[in-house]
Amino acid sequence: MTPDFGTVLTAMVTPFDAELAVDFDGAERLAAWLLENGSDGLVLAGTTGESPTLTDAEKLELFRVVIAAVGDRAPVIAGTGTYDTRHSIELTKTAERAGADAALVVTPYYNKPPERGLIEHFRAVAAATDLPVLIYNIPGRSGVNLSAAALATLAHVENIVAVKQANPDLEELDRVCAIEGFGVYAGNDDMLLDVLRRGGRGGICVASHVVGPRMAELARLARAGDEAGAAAIDDELRPLYKALFVSTNPIPVKEALNLLGHEVGGLRLPLVPASDEERAVVADALQRLGVLAA
Repeated sequence: MTPDFGTVLTAMVTPFDAELAVDFDGAERLAAWLLENGSDGLVLAGTTGESPTLTDAEKLELFRVVIAAVGDRAPVIAGTGTYDTRHSIELTKTAERAGADAALVVTPYYNKPPERGLIEHFRAVAAATDLPVLIYNIPGRSGVNLSAAALATLAHVENIVAVKQANPDLEELDRVCAIEGFGVYAGNDDMLLDVLRRGGRGGICVASHVVGPRMAELARLARAGDEAGAAAIDDELRPLYKALFVSTNPIPVKEALNLLGHEVGGLRLPLVPASDEERAVVADALQRLGVLAA
């Protein structure tokens, strides 16, 4: 049985203070707010959480703090993937000791291994932990893609339970969703309805930071067979999905959260704050949805 982590999981930003140190108190507050506003679970130290610029010690403390704050109210999934299998194994073991409910492991980036190397990478990480492992397939960032055939092979590994599929190819999505007993989560917000239509589990989302209840309602309607109702919400939210990627994620979503008073701080270089033009795009999308006062 594939574990049920919920439908709308938020890939949580990592709050920073004025000196760009991790704001662990802010992470506790944000985690609680997200769970009260549409999120079924949280993913920490992923792309949206600025994992490339977090130290291993910061990741461990982030896992500990948020897991303690959340308790048994919702699953917490730890981002533990890197481009180094040994490092990924150590981070996954760290997350397991911290009490994470699962590990999200991204396809190795930059070194661009062949598919047989990708398969062996995930087998090695899964063999080193008792945690459920979710594969994060994001060719746009990693430069490599796990085919549906490769994912079907990995689905036979006992504790590899699901994929966060951020490949927007819908024909490929059809093939991935056809893998028996394997969970599929949308890796892009605008794929959430497409995944649910195909019987997938849900999404690991960014926009749920600010419109979590609407995304939860979309999922509820889709599960209930109300295609028209789900599609109407999807159409309503698509301008926001686009606005939150007007620049590199998580620049726009941190701007959105700061505009809404959540004080998640800035970004570590090489990421930079939103420009005036990008800020205007984000603000306009929030205002049109009635989330931010004009």
